[in-house]
Amino acid sequence: MKTFYIETFGCQMNAHDSEKVIGTLISQGYHKVETPEEAELVFYNTCSIRDKAEQKVFHRLQQFKKEHGKGKTFAVLGCVAQQEGERIFEKAPHVSLVCGSASYNRLPEMLVQLETGNRRVTGLSLDTQDTFETPVTRRDNPHRAYITIIEGCDKSCAYCVVPFTRGPERSRTSASVISESLELARAGYSEIQLLGQNVNSYRDPSPAGWDFATLLDNVGRVPGIRRVRFTTSHPRDFRKSIVDAIEGNTALCNHVHLPVQSGSTRVLAAMDRLYTREEYLERIHWMKASRRPIAITTDIIVGFPGETEQDLEATLGLLDEVQYDSLFGFKYSRRPNTSALLLEDQIAEEEKTRRLAMVQEHQRNIQIRRNATYVGSVEECMVEGFNRATQQWIGRTSQHKTLNFLRPGSDADLTGQYLEVRVTRAGPNSLVGEAVN
Repeated sequence: MKTFYIETFGCQMNAHDSEKVIGTLISQGYHKVETPEEAELVFYNTCSIRDKAEQKVFHRLQQFKKEHGKGKTFAVLGCVAQQEGERIFEKAPHVSLVCGSASYNRLPEMLVQLETGNRRVTGLSLDTQDTFETPVTRRDNPHRAYITIIEGCDKSCAYCVVPFTRGPERSRTSASVISESLELARAGYSEIQLLGQNVNSYRDPSPAGWDFATLLDNVGRVPGIRRVRFTTSHPRDFRKSIVDAIEGNTALCNHVHLPVQSGSTRVLAAMDRLYTREEYLERIHWMKASRRPIAITTDIIVGFPGETEQDLEATLGLLDEVQYDSLFGFKYSRRPNTSALLLEDQIAEEEKTRRLAMVQEHQRNIQIRRNATYVGSVEECMVEGFNRATQQWIGRTSQHKTLNFLRPGSDADLTGQYLEVRVTRAGPNSLVGEAVN
C-alpha cells in the first residue's frame, strides 16, 4: 500500500486544507503514516504569512533530504507553494509536486502524474471557483469540524501576502454550507467552526443572498449543533448584525477574534487596513454593550515600517481600553509582492523584539486581571482531552478559554461531552476548576 505523511504549518484554514488532502489521498488508495521516515510521499502544507514560517519549511525539506530522503517523493502545498511556484524546484530539487490550495480538487490527476514518473508536477492556478471542498475530507477531530465558507482576500493590507497566495474572495452558497452542517450534525459533530481569510466578508452568491450574520445564525440553528465559532474577521466588514446574532442565538459562541494590528490610526493607514482606531473601537463598543459577555481577542503587529514610540504607546493604550481576553503578537515580517517592501524606515530586528515583549507583558497583566473575574463562576466546557501529567480534564468554554478541571470518581472518557465546571483558580492563560456534577 502507498504511504504518505503530511505536516501542516500555519492557520486553521491550513489545518482544514490538510484534512481535505488527507481525505483525497485515502480515497486514492494511500495510507497515512505518523512519521516521514515511514512514508513514500511526504507533504508539507505551508504558511507564508511570516518569513520564519517559510524558512522553517525549506529547512525541513533540506534536513529531511539529507537524513532520510532516499526513495521518497516530496510535495510542497499551500501558501509557500503558491507564492514561490516553480522556483521551489530550483530551491529544493528533490521536490516533485508544488500545489496551491485552489488546486486540491485536482490532486488525483497530479498523483497519477507522479506515479508515472513526472518529477515536476504543479497545481498553481487561482482562476477557479472550485476551491472549497474536495470529494472526501478526513476530519481529525470527531467532535469539532471546520467548514470553509469563503476563500481568498480582496483587501490589500500592505504587509500581507494572502491575496497573492489565496486569490480573490470567493464565497460558497449558503445552501451548500447548511447542507454540510446538517451532514456533520448527523455524523455526531456538535461544534462547527466557520473559516475564511476574512470570514465576515462572506457574500452568498446564490439568489438567497445571505450576508455573514444570516448564515451564522442559520448554522447555529442546525439541529444537533451545539456550538458555532468563526475566524478570522476583518474590522472593515464587521457589522453590528453579527453581534445581534450572537446575542440572540446561544449556539453561537460568545467569542470574537477581531485583529486590529495597531492602535495607531497613522500606522493603520500605512498598513492599508481600511479603518481608523475610532472605527475599530465602535465595533468593540457593540460587543461590550451586548447582553452576552463576549470575549474579544486580537492580532497585533509591532515594528511596521515607520512605527514610532508614540504609535507603540497608542497600541498599548488600546490594550488598556479594550481589555482583550488574549492576543497573538507578531513582529513585522517583510513579504514578497507586498507594498510595504517599498516603505522606508524599516525597524531593526532587536527593536521589534523589544516592542513585542512590551506588548506581550502588557497583555499578560490584563489577562491575569480578566481571568481572575471568572473565579467562582460556573462555565459550560466542551471536553477536549485529558492531561495525564496533571490528572486534569481539558475543557474549552464558549468564550474560548481553556479550563483545566478535576472530576473525581469517574473513569469514563469525557472527551466531546459538555460539562458544568466551577472555576476555582485563574492564571494568565487558563482557568482551573472542578466539575459541578
